[in-house]
Amino acid sequence: MCKTHVLSVASAKAPFEKTVIERRALRPHDVLIDIQFSGICHSDIHSAHGEWGGGIFPMVPGHEIAGVVSAVGPEVTKFAVGDRVGVGCFVDSCGECEYCLQGEEQYCTKGVVSTYNALDYDGNPTYGGYSQKIVVTEGFVVRIPDALSLDAASPLLCAGITTYSPLRHWKAGPGKKVAIVGVGGLGHLAIQFAHAMGAEVTVLSRSRDKEAEARSFGADHYYATGEEGTFAALANRFDLILNTVSANLDVDAYLSMLRIDGTLVNVGAPGKPDQYHVFSLIMGRKSLAGSLVGGIRETQEMLDFAAAHGIAPQIEVIRADQVDEAYERVLASDVRYRFVIDMATL
Repeated sequence: MCKTHVLSVASAKAPFEKTVIERRALRPHDVLIDIQFSGICHSDIHSAHGEWGGGIFPMVPGHEIAGVVSAVGPEVTKFAVGDRVGVGCFVDSCGECEYCLQGEEQYCTKGVVSTYNALDYDGNPTYGGYSQKIVVTEGFVVRIPDALSLDAASPLLCAGITTYSPLRHWKAGPGKKVAIVGVGGLGHLAIQFAHAMGAEVTVLSRSRDKEAEARSFGADHYYATGEEGTFAALANRFDLILNTVSANLDVDAYLSMLRIDGTLVNVGAPGKPDQYHVFSLIMGRKSLAGSLVGGIRETQEMLDFAAAHGIAPQIEVIRADQVDEAYERVLASDVRYRFVIDMATL
């Protein structure tokens, strides 16, 4: 067993405190990672605040993990001590179902094991990346290219793959008109990925406040949805709309901007159900869809793509004792665009 310092919450909405947990002893295919940086995802806040129900406390959040391998099990073949690596949203799956065999472990029919706030297949709770060390089987570890700094790479393990995966699945690329809803932690990465894939990229945001930033990320066009006439001007315009915001939208209005056979894909998760009229789909053979993260193979592909195209999140690195404050700032939309915890300060 390996003891390590962590940031944990004892109950829903409790403040973070420095505590100690034990990581499991290395199994044959395990990798021990010294965590250097851990990103703060909005889902961490939902979980730590008990907003999604079924929280396992004490809880150590964090599924945007970047660090360096410090030890390996005797049968590990993919990694060696000193390798720069990352861990994303899950740490195990059955490996046998049709989706695991396709490299889509996130849809494992047995139930993928989340990096934190879950039970592994032996019934033990999982603890995430707000920690100095973590033990993960090598099949759920990815390699971070040298062109990516570890601090900037950490948010790619969730925010990056969450946006890259649907853009790739719905074939964003040359000749495609893609709209990104929102310029936040997810949206600012989605713009960069869609631009690098060769799509014509339009950003849809409530106001003009982020227009300069959106264009710096690669947006070709920018429209404020709060301005009168925007939806009419963009009717039947887009092949794909990627919604990255967690607020409830006027779904019918956004569907009206899709071309025939277009798709509105949701990766943001609002707290209340959306509503729409089915005729908004029927009249244009349109689709309303959602997307989770990607599998391990696709996550590695995303990291390599980001490195090759100079894609990285804008981050603010914070100390371990600033996490409670950072949560409040995320809720107030006071971050450009992702917080990353320097775990050396724990």
